[in-house]
Amino acid sequence: MSRISNTLTQLKAQGRKALIPYVTAGYPFADVTPDLMNSMVDAGADIIELGVPFSDPSADGPVIQKAGDKALALGIGMQHVLDMVRQFRQTNSNTPVVLMGYANPVERYDLKHGPDSFIRDASEAGVDGVLIVDYPPEECVDFAAKLRARNMDLIFLLAPTSTQERMKQVAQVASGYVYYVSLKGVTGSGALDTDAVEAMLPRIRQHVSVPVGVGFGIRDAQTAKTIGRVADAVVIGSKIIQLIENEPRDQVGPVAADFLRGIRVALDA
Repeated sequence: MSRISNTLTQLKAQGRKALIPYVTAGYPFADVTPDLMNSMVDAGADIIELGVPFSDPSADGPVIQKAGDKALALGIGMQHVLDMVRQFRQTNSNTPVVLMGYANPVERYDLKHGPDSFIRDASEAGVDGVLIVDYPPEECVDFAAKLRARNMDLIFLLAPTSTQERMKQVAQVASGYVYYVSLKGVTGSGALDTDAVEAMLPRIRQHVSVPVGVGFGIRDAQTAKTIGRVADAVVIGSKIIQLIENEPRDQVGPVAADFLRGIRVALDA
């Protein structure tokens, strides 16, 4: 069983929901990410989604696009992201880490370091899952199998527009959890329709046996609590990025942690 599956199974047995914060690797300072990850775990994060900076992020709104641009300007690439996970693993061997990003950095890494080197090096660094926005499930059977062979999960997005056929395709290869995009748009956009989310999750669960996390548009404790009543996990990204954007380095972790503590209390309520 992967570290992700083990974490979600334990939380379910406790009657609790997973809190999954997203942060962009190398933002807002090139060296802050491992400390920020530890601060978020101390505040109650169960799984961390670590964004791999990319120049053309099709699913990300302006907040995360800006964060990625700054990280790229600071020189952050895939090798640095894996090094950040290694550093995090020096103090934390339990909290799952998911790399979230796009095909280009992964495939460029393999071109530079050799076939399947990303899977090998991510596993050795301590990565537990991969979410690649522009990898369709029907093209990922071999990739998913290679990840599972190293106890890593391949996580997919589902959206309000996802058909039953797409859900079935995702169910064939997904492991760990699936990430339901609650809005028809990019990260950080729009007002979240919690009734629509509540109506969609049973449809997803008809086809997908792994836990379902919900993200995009969750910005406060009350919304997180409402979503937590129907989802297995709550994912929050853009709001955290906004909160830490202008903080001095020594306040990045504390500011993110203070916000997440409020979300954790709401979810556990």
